[in-house]
This record gives sequence, structure tokens and C-alpha cells, in this order.
Amino acid sequence: MTNERRRGVPLSKDAVQIVRGLVVGELITIIIIGGLWLWLRPRLQIDNGTFSKPISQGTTSTSGRSDSTFQTITNVPIGSFKHGGSTAWASIRALVDAQIQNVRPELQLSYVDPTNSSPGSGSGIQMLLDGKLDFVESSRPPSAAEQEIARQRGFQLASRQVAVDGIAIAVNPSLQVSSLTVEQLQQIYSGKITNWKQLGGPDLAITAFSQRPESADTVISGDKQILNPQTFASNIQYVYSPTEAVRRLNQIPGGIYYAAARTIVPQCRVKLLGIGLNSTNLVSPYIQPPVSQNQCPQQRNQVNTEAINDVSYPIITKLYVISKQNNSQQQQAGEAYTNLLLTDQGQQLIEEAGLVPMR
Repeated sequence: MTNERRRGVPLSKDAVQIVRGLVVGELITIIIIGGLWLWLRPRLQIDNGTFSKPISQGTTSTSGRSDSTFQTITNVPIGSFKHGGSTAWASIRALVDAQIQNVRPELQLSYVDPTNSSPGSGSGIQMLLDGKLDFVESSRPPSAAEQEIARQRGFQLASRQVAVDGIAIAVNPSLQVSSLTVEQLQQIYSGKITNWKQLGGPDLAITAFSQRPESADTVISGDKQILNPQTFASNIQYVYSPTEAVRRLNQIPGGIYYAAARTIVPQCRVKLLGIGLNSTNLVSPYIQPPVSQNQCPQQRNQVNTEAINDVSYPIITKLYVISKQNNSQQQQAGEAYTNLLLTDQGQQLIEEAGLVPMR
């Protein structure tokens, strides 16, 4: 019988069953492989759109140092947890938290704004005390008064530092003043200096902006408090957020505002001042030379992280994660989030976010 005639002969019943079995077997194999991929995918480290196995804790990278990644952290709770607080954390939330969600999807992070005040460390800690947040991202540790409230409610507040940021001073772009000393800045916010001519500038009233004391972040240089919103003069004008402050600075020739460097330095519509402990040692909060306004936003000023890191820039703030110590799942979430940020992977991402890492 020729090959052509064989092709015209119908398959036997046994042959048909064999073919069907092979097809079903292939389908089952595809389903198993697909399910295994879906299970493994969130456990693979994502790096610029490519997948690779994370380095296990205690192993050594090609650079010769021990690397820790988000995948190496244990005791990460499963569930959705609410967080909020300092506006200085905006870049961390945008970059680092997104990576955490990719690698550790069991820890779902939900950012919550305050309803009756502006976002900030103070309002965030108050929301934590009131049970509205599970942990807080802050630009200062809890105050003695906040710790006392926590004690009265049956728990303590723990804070762990994860990064450092500078505090930049911004003014209206047309103001003919280029720098301030720390003492001059203090005198402006305490009400002792009220006109720019007292600082060698134009005869122009100073309009100082800040977030409200109950929400604002305390500015710290080393261990010395530079600006304390609780002692501000009565003529300070309060704003809801850095976005509102930038808008108002652009409208008021004598305006001045302070905010986290990562928040305010890239803004196009403000002028940034050099700051020093004295008039002979002034340091810029951005990398020189400055980007001109007609180049922005295609190009933006970059934070002077080197000066912040070596403390030659005199006004810095430390970033903390604050959580309740009450043996709850909320405490576990806050501690896990802190541990994730303190990994080598977390610290590298914090640096990419424009902040100074702990190591």
C-alpha cells in the first residue's frame, strides 16, 4: 500500500484515544507551568523590567560585599496596612514603596492623608495614636508629649532612622538675596527680622510660610533644634502643603518657605538660598551650577546629597519609621517596613529617590 493511500485510511479507535490523551497531557502540562509561573513571579526580584533571582542573605555579590534584598526579610505580615506622615517621604513612597509592592505583594501599603489637617510628621503621629494609621513615616522622633499620650493608651512608640534629608530654603525667584545664615533664618521665623533690607536686600516685607505646628516637621541640625514651629511668631502664614507654598511664593515677592530638600529643590518656580552657620561658610542645597528657569522642567536642580551626607550643609532632618509597641500585627508591619528600607536594596533605592541613606 502506498503512502498516499495510507493517508486516506481513518484512524482506529485506539489511535484516536492515544491522540486525545497526548493532547490532554500537553494541556495539563501547560496549566501546571503557567500556575507555577504565577506563583513564582512576585517572588522574583524585578530590576528595570527584567527578572532575576534575589541574592540570599549572607551571600556575597560580585563587588565583594554582603547584599540584603527585600526578599531576604522575614516576618513580613500578610494584609493591607495604612501609613502616612511626613511630606519629606514623598519620593520614597513613589519609588521604594512601589518596588516593595512588586517583590513582597503580601504587604499591601495604603497611604492615608489626614482629614482635618495638612500632612506632616505631627499629624501622622497623632493619627497613629488615634488608631487611624498602622505606622508612620516621620521627619522627627516622637516628642515627650506624644510618648506620654501613648503610655496613657497602653503602648509605647518606637522610632528607627532609615535616611537623612536636607532642609532647603526657598524664596520668590525675583528676590535679590542669595543666602542666609542659620541665625538669620531663626530670626525671621521668630519675628525679629521682618524686612529683607535688614539682610541687605530690598525694602520689602518678609512673608514667612510654614506648615501648621500640629502638622509640621521639626527641622534639626545634628542634635540641635534649628526651627521649632511651636515658637514661631504670630505673623507666620500657614500653608497646607509644599505645593501650596510654591504657588504662594511665586505670587508674593517677599515670601520665604522651608521644606525637605527633595521636595523643594526640583521646583521650577522658586529661588533656593545658600545656608551657613556663618556668612563665610555658605552651602547650596542643590548641585552647582543652578538650572535656569527657562531650562526647567526639561532640566531640574538636583539635591546636594554630598553636602548633606558630610554635614557641611547645616540644616538636616532625619527620617524615621514610627510604630506602636503593642505586640500587634500593626507593630509587625511597621517593623517589617523598616527592615525592608534598611536592606542594601532599600538603601540603594532611597539614594535613587534623592535622599541620603544610612549606609
